[in-house]
Amino acid sequence: MTAHPRPAAGRSPDLADRLDGLLFFPVTAYAPGGAVDLDAFRAHVRGGLDAGAGAVFACCGTGEFHALTPDEYAACVAAAVEETAGRVPVLAGTGYGTALAGHFARLAHTAGADGLLAMPPYLVQADQSGLLRHYAALAAATPLPVIVYQRDNAVFTPDTVAALARTPGIIGLKDGLGDLDLLQRIISAVRTDAPGRPFRYFNGLPTAELTGPAYRGLGVHLYSSAVFAFAPEIALAFHRALGDGDEPTVTRLLDGFYRPLVELRNEGRGYAVSLVKAGVGLRGGPAVGGVRPPLCDPRPEHVERLAHLLDRGLALAAAAPGRGA
Repeated sequence: MTAHPRPAAGRSPDLADRLDGLLFFPVTAYAPGGAVDLDAFRAHVRGGLDAGAGAVFACCGTGEFHALTPDEYAACVAAAVEETAGRVPVLAGTGYGTALAGHFARLAHTAGADGLLAMPPYLVQADQSGLLRHYAALAAATPLPVIVYQRDNAVFTPDTVAALARTPGIIGLKDGLGDLDLLQRIISAVRTDAPGRPFRYFNGLPTAELTGPAYRGLGVHLYSSAVFAFAPEIALAFHRALGDGDEPTVTRLLDGFYRPLVELRNEGRGYAVSLVKAGVGLRGGPAVGGVRPPLCDPRPEHVERLAHLLDRGLALAAAAPGRGA
């Protein structure tokens, strides 16, 4: 692995401004024997970059962070940094307890990542002060800017997010909870606590496009797109239509592709990851393999349904105004 240490002087203050467009969460490729396949991973990252990704989030939830050893993680992050070559930011996932989260953060820093996505701490149910201590310690572990991921056992009060926003190095919140009432109160609390402080918000639900219009109503325009990993044409057509206010195209893609996809995704545990990998395979991209335990690959009949959905979604995307713009 080639290390790319960041400069020692400070954080990347412009990362929040550089995050734009569709956020690409690549899957981690495995060879037939189960080892990480860095060549296939590199090809997958290159495909996303060539399709127009706005940022690369390596080794996060879709990238099976939970299943990677530290060495595998460091190798994948370094590969993403090398393939990206500064064209767009690379952020790496981190998580588990505070000590291990800091360890992974330092590996990402050495590998040349531009920032971190901090996933919930492992297993425990912490109170708000404990969560704040955890993320403050993680932010202090490296010079890398941190985006905190709200979901599962890491759900914050508005006051806690205001405190996170005051914490040096924490630049944003990715919301994977979907409680729009809470998110609106969070946005208001941060805005009231320090008017003008730059703090970014992301829609981080598993198929974020389905709730994209609702999040835009709160002023949250950035979102992670799992669909981009296997059907960038569909993801880009929807993103363009949403940004342009093209409600007919948004509606057609929601009704004809995204809603059925979410319903299929909900038929299997872990499908937010394994269905994405199946989609990459259906599109004839690099051979990324299946998922590692404890996740399971989708059932054959579900892969067949996904193939039909892809055909429909690609046809809808091809008919959308501004295709190829």
